[in-house]
Amino acid sequence: MPATIREQLEQREREILAPQASKSADSKGRVRKEPEDGIRPAFQRDRDRIIHTKAFRRLKHKTQVFFSPAGDHYRTRLTHTLEVAQIARTIAKVLRLHEELTEAIALGHDLGHTPFGHAGERVLSSLVPGGFNHYEQSLRIVDVLENNREGLNLTWEVRDGIARHSKGKHGMPVGAPPEHRASTIEGQVARVADIVAYVNHDIDDAVRAGILVESSLPKQAVDIVGHSSSERIGRLVTDVVQQTIAGGVTEIRMSDPFLNALVDLRSYLFDAVYENQIATAEFGKAAGILGGLWEKVRQRPEVFLDLRTVEAEGVDVAAQDFLAGMTDRYAVRLYEELFIPKPWMEI
Repeated sequence: MPATIREQLEQREREILAPQASKSADSKGRVRKEPEDGIRPAFQRDRDRIIHTKAFRRLKHKTQVFFSPAGDHYRTRLTHTLEVAQIARTIAKVLRLHEELTEAIALGHDLGHTPFGHAGERVLSSLVPGGFNHYEQSLRIVDVLENNREGLNLTWEVRDGIARHSKGKHGMPVGAPPEHRASTIEGQVARVADIVAYVNHDIDDAVRAGILVESSLPKQAVDIVGHSSSERIGRLVTDVVQQTIAGGVTEIRMSDPFLNALVDLRSYLFDAVYENQIATAEFGKAAGILGGLWEKVRQRPEVFLDLRTVEAEGVDVAAQDFLAGMTDRYAVRLYEELFIPKPWMEI
């Protein structure tokens, strides 16, 4: 029997990709067995499934840093995700890793993000018993919530990369202990691409918003990684590629000067932008919005929440799913509907 197109592509992977790269045919599989596609290998199929989700479409109206930015040139959570995917695929291609697996992880890594950016996650973490993490919610979306609560049934490798992509304020982009980093090298690529993307585009957006000026960036770090966004991304990607190749492509690596410069820039952004009182003034209002909605929807679960989730996992989990899935503008609109009195007649 002649090989299917998918089988031919799987064979091409074995011939072209690096020995350390993940191979579609060698995937650890899906939670539920299902027939293979006639054309697309498993990781490519996962990438396509993620792109077609409702959660992915909602990212275009979720804050990256600035709450409901008026300008058309500021990043949203969607444009951030696309920039991560581009950087990740660039690294994967040079290293001869699996590009579609890398891209699938990059495209799915922020599906669970809350409205209102960093502040939204902090607020929801304070409201949800046991706390809230967007990477756990991202995994929940692909495992449970999408596709009418049947989930996407993604491969183990994509799910592992989504679950372990997050670094937080103090996590390292490379060199994390094995239990805290993706099991595949492709997942490690998505992790470092995430921080390279957001450090650079958040500097760009903060300068555009007048929150900081380029000359205020840490001089030693900028002298190493570059004085423009494109220069910084190019130098960081080059360093990742060169250091990883020098290490035998056993894990994703960076040289100490570039790693320290990247971490210094991220620390600077937390102090100057993410946790800056002026820059986050509107987030106090966002906290009030999410807090008010949390109480209202839990009081009326039959109106707002998925009753299957309420019955199976409780009202708090259902409220978490509802609030985390909101776009910024939907949260504001629902808050206005529930809390702002309407005139009883039009004038």
